[in-house]
Amino acid sequence: MDARLDNMPDDEPLIPPDGGGVGTQDGAGDLRGKENGDARVISPSKIPVAGFRAYATVVILFTVNLLNYVDRYTVAANLLDIQKYFNIEDSNSAAGILQTVFIISYMVMCPIFGFMGDRYSRKLVMSFGVLFWAAMTLSCSFVPSDKYWAFVLLRGLVGVGEASYSTIASTLIADLFTGNQRTRMLTLFYFAIPVGSGLGYIAGGGVANAWGWQWAFRVTPPFGVLSVFLIMVCIREPIRGQAETGNKAIANTDYCTDLKALGKNKSFIFNSLGFTGVSWVVGALALWAPTFVEDIYAVHRMDSSDVAFIFGAITCVTGFLGTGIGTALAQVLRKYNHKVDPLICGYGMLVSVPFLFFAFTYAYTNLFLAWSFVFLAEIGLFLNWGLVPDMLLYTVIPPRRSTANACQMVMGHLLGDALSPWILGFISDQIRYKWSSDTTAFAQMMSLQYSLYVATFVTVLGGGAFLATALFIEKDKARVTKIVESAKENLDPLESPLSLPGDQQPPPPIIDIVY
Repeated sequence: MDARLDNMPDDEPLIPPDGGGVGTQDGAGDLRGKENGDARVISPSKIPVAGFRAYATVVILFTVNLLNYVDRYTVAANLLDIQKYFNIEDSNSAAGILQTVFIISYMVMCPIFGFMGDRYSRKLVMSFGVLFWAAMTLSCSFVPSDKYWAFVLLRGLVGVGEASYSTIASTLIADLFTGNQRTRMLTLFYFAIPVGSGLGYIAGGGVANAWGWQWAFRVTPPFGVLSVFLIMVCIREPIRGQAETGNKAIANTDYCTDLKALGKNKSFIFNSLGFTGVSWVVGALALWAPTFVEDIYAVHRMDSSDVAFIFGAITCVTGFLGTGIGTALAQVLRKYNHKVDPLICGYGMLVSVPFLFFAFTYAYTNLFLAWSFVFLAEIGLFLNWGLVPDMLLYTVIPPRRSTANACQMVMGHLLGDALSPWILGFISDQIRYKWSSDTTAFAQMMSLQYSLYVATFVTVLGGGAFLATALFIEKDKARVTKIVESAKENLDPLESPLSLPGDQQPPPPIIDIVY
């Protein structure tokens, strides 16, 4: 064995110098095995992706991600109208269950699609998910007012469709780019989260004001169908690990081995806990912050029709600023400090804590000041959107990344935004019922204010988890780099596929990894 790998942990895969072992996966699940001495080499039918097509892939994936988040936050933008339609105006916990059921189904399906994303055609899995998401979203708009349970069920099924896409898309980008270029492409992809969230409030609220809240759920599905067409026609699926291994693929290990290795990866664990803190806070704010402000407007007898627009506009702008600033800082400071990615994420969350606290405290007396504090707090929260997935990708080996992404999603949503909307709604109801059973706008506002303070404590915990990631990230990144470099050096070099025309391009071999 190569002396450089002698100190590598036993639970990490190595490429045997003799090329031994059996390959088990390819870029799209189309396996073609042929004997090659003592080793069986598995050659995928896909050829490397390069140039314009790679950038077009990122744009298409960004568009689908944008549609997903526009739809997700359309519920929050129209929550009061939905409560009135289904006659649940006096139950915040019943309204909060909408987001909880959505996230639970999303969370349950993530491991399944993560497993599939590491082993089968990612294009087909994503296309199925986007079509299913579009169908369920459209169905939500036709539920009668006495069937709230059906509306909840359909929102849960929307999460199934989103899970198939979100666990896989970033791994495609990782297979097309490396280094700072990968960070930039991931930043573009994850711009869709704050921007789509903001557009969900703006467009969802605007469409609802014009034609009713049901029509807000009928806008995005046609674009979803168009996106499936673009995925199938325009995206050429890359080989897993293509950008890092020089178009040479590393075969899969079994699922239990994947989970065991991830459980020992400290950077992955703490990064996922930090992501959980972000999910908890953002999920809580997304659902209850606009409602909280609308209650304040009601107390002051002001028109609240522009609340969704203001909150959406702030989210869009801070999304661009926060994600862009976080990525730019990381690219500049990486040459001086290799731990800078988790440090930016951690300090960003900690800086946002006082701004969140003051926003909740002064909202009743000074709305302009409160909106200003929300603006500053969201910049701090959004610094990590492009960096969290990048840290996952460079601390996990290529054939394990969909599984790792799925596990992070499960942890983040199980302990994060699956719980926070319901928890804050429950706390709000208990405060109001225990004190006075008052259903006035003032009572609603005060109870939500006290419950929202919980978000500030969770923000501190999330920031601490990111800072803990900094203790281990250099070691874990170096281990993955050694494994990928060993794959490049131990496999026989191929003539560059890009130098041959059309069908003459040779498919790269896949050599099994052993422990």
